[in-house]
Amino acid sequence: MTFSPSSAIDFRSDTVTRPDSVMRQAMANAEVDDNVIGTDPTVAALEQRAAKLLGMPSALWTPSGTMANLIALSVHLRRGDRFLAPRGAHVLTNELGSAAWLAGGMPDPLEHDAGPGRPTPDALSAAIGAPGGPYYALRTSLLCLENTHNAAGGAITPPDEHAQLLAVAKQAGLTVHLDGARLWHAAVALQVPPAALTVGVDSVSACFSKGLGAPVGSVLAGSPEFIEKARRMRQMLGGGVRQGGVLAAACLIALDRIDELAESHENAARLAAGLTELCWEVNAPETNIVLATVPDLEGRLTWLNGLGIRALPMAGRVRFVLHRDLSAADIEETLHRVKTGGRP
Repeated sequence: MTFSPSSAIDFRSDTVTRPDSVMRQAMANAEVDDNVIGTDPTVAALEQRAAKLLGMPSALWTPSGTMANLIALSVHLRRGDRFLAPRGAHVLTNELGSAAWLAGGMPDPLEHDAGPGRPTPDALSAAIGAPGGPYYALRTSLLCLENTHNAAGGAITPPDEHAQLLAVAKQAGLTVHLDGARLWHAAVALQVPPAALTVGVDSVSACFSKGLGAPVGSVLAGSPEFIEKARRMRQMLGGGVRQGGVLAAACLIALDRIDELAESHENAARLAAGLTELCWEVNAPETNIVLATVPDLEGRLTWLNGLGIRALPMAGRVRFVLHRDLSAADIEETLHRVKTGGRP
């Protein structure tokens, strides 16, 4: 059986969502101005709303989460500084080495000894180590957390563990950046405000294009002093968008839809349960990502593609990402195709 491209079920990422008519209309009607030489009113409204949601004083719109993270690391790090992040974190594996190449930091991964995507305070303390002499010890200055942790299957760091890690980091004098690309997912899953997951951090990034339908855009939030430096760094990196209100309008609609992410979590749980019934080895998803361990990764992905099921590899496993453009019916159709399509 072959499937046409139009019948493909797309689990490649939650970034494949398309803006709907409501979002497109908001973009068309957006009030705009030049956001480099002045202030675009729609961008300003988005930044103010996002800052409040994230529990931070100020915020800055950026074209992408990768840029937001790079800006944060560039502001926080001095060249040659060591920074710590959970193994497999986006800043370590998916940002083309920009943390070292452009921000000048030396990355060091933390093991997930508390659970997927979650280092323990003891592991963090041991990794920081004791202060050393000026010539023989790396200068560790930054902890970069990720919530949810993408490569760990959308794993959540709950507020109590977050607080314990922050306490260790602050005791050691470290600055803390939170990569919250999917922080909205964590907040919805835990039924807490997003700001409950950012307590104590010096900066946080979050995305509008992951599962919420916006075509582009992220936000970086922190203190007014941090955002002033971040704005200058964004310009250096080429991220100064002129009439950005056209894009910010889509992001504002995306924020209206945060609660809808719960449907993606329900669909992820159903997909995982269905695949388990078919003898697949999958994680128990905490949010919208299902990871499947398979014996022949490349072969399994090719087989799925032949069934009209589009997925990508992640950390040596097949990754299925649920999003607002996939319905419960799509999940049932996926399971039907997997069940009846034969095995690779």
